[in-house]
Amino acid sequence: MHRADIQEMLRIIEVETRMTRMLTGRSALRSEVMDAMASVPRHQFVASDLRPYAYSNGPLPIGNGQTISQPFIVALMTDLLCPEPDDVMLEVGAGCGYQAAVLSLLIHQLYTIEIIPSLASDAAQRLKKLGYHNVEVCQGDGYHGWPEHAPFDGIIVTAAASHIPNPLQEQLRPGGKLVIPVGLPYHTQQLMVLKKESDRSFIQNDILSVAFVPLTGLGHDRENDSSRKKR
Repeated sequence: MHRADIQEMLRIIEVETRMTRMLTGRSALRSEVMDAMASVPRHQFVASDLRPYAYSNGPLPIGNGQTISQPFIVALMTDLLCPEPDDVMLEVGAGCGYQAAVLSLLIHQLYTIEIIPSLASDAAQRLKKLGYHNVEVCQGDGYHGWPEHAPFDGIIVTAAASHIPNPLQEQLRPGGKLVIPVGLPYHTQQLMVLKKESDRSFIQNDILSVAFVPLTGLGHDRENDSSRKKR
């Protein structure tokens, strides 16, 4: 059953990639990324009643007001990181663990943070059960990153931030990339890629418009409050 669904998912990702090539600069995604997308059983990351829709190219609810991102966006964000086998990366927003599973097949180690306790616990158990042993899940505020394991070769944020968190920029290794949606909650946001050139220098590329659930946490809220007071 799922083999045909997976093939159709891959076909749609390829179509979406070609359609957005003028925005992303990519007419095709890396074969390694597509292989990872084909390998991860997406139906294992959604509720049983949603499994018939698991491989459709759209987001699905995972509880607590959160979603599993559509396959094309997962594949694109993974490709934008340019993952390499020896990389150590950070994910902010583990959700159900699907993005982590895909990325874990392409790098050495992934650390992922989820602010909602039940989602963090479920993701950790699910990833362990499915054999993704190079992923470590932490329950906490991902705005602050995970400094104990920094610097990271890449950082991916799977929720929309109103701005690019300073701690994540600081924890990125020179040459590394930060992939993050930036914009107002429940509005269209901009998917951005920041490449760190040096300790204080970044190159920013805006990729395309996206729609993500908002990044939450005390760190994010406090910095927003501070920015509003300065105005």
